[in-house]
Amino acid sequence: MNAASSSPAEQPVRLRAHHLLCMLTFIGEGYSPTFVAEYRRIVARLGAGAEIEIVAGPDDICAPICHAAGEHCHNESVQDRDRRAAASVTALLGIEIAPGARFRLDAARLSRLRHAFATGTIRAACADCEWAPLCDGIAASGFEGVLLACRA
Repeated sequence: MNAASSSPAEQPVRLRAHHLLCMLTFIGEGYSPTFVAEYRRIVARLGAGAEIEIVAGPDDICAPICHAAGEHCHNESVQDRDRRAAASVTALLGIEIAPGARFRLDAARLSRLRHAFATGTIRAACADCEWAPLCDGIAASGFEGVLLACRA
């Protein structure tokens, strides 16, 4: 790595739009131990103030388990979930959530996202998600046990 390039710690966390919703209720469960370990690392980076870059398709969360073109993360239904999440989060936060957009989470944004998630305002993307019942319970509990916390 040369002096002009960024270190891995400075690289933005690459997220697809619907993962902005998923991270709100992440309590350490997932598809595999490898997936969960990577997700925990990403959540820690976000909580420490890492920049987010919105991407289309597999991101830093799902790329480790989406090795083939036939994986669910490449399906049109998941891309539609990204579109619905992007629209609702854009409307809520007032920043365009589209591939290439960059921003940071802070405590105020996280609070707004969680409140809107709990009230259902930004849950259109969650329709037909296999994790929705788990996320419903976490939101109903006041987000007890979630791993993402942001600095002020």
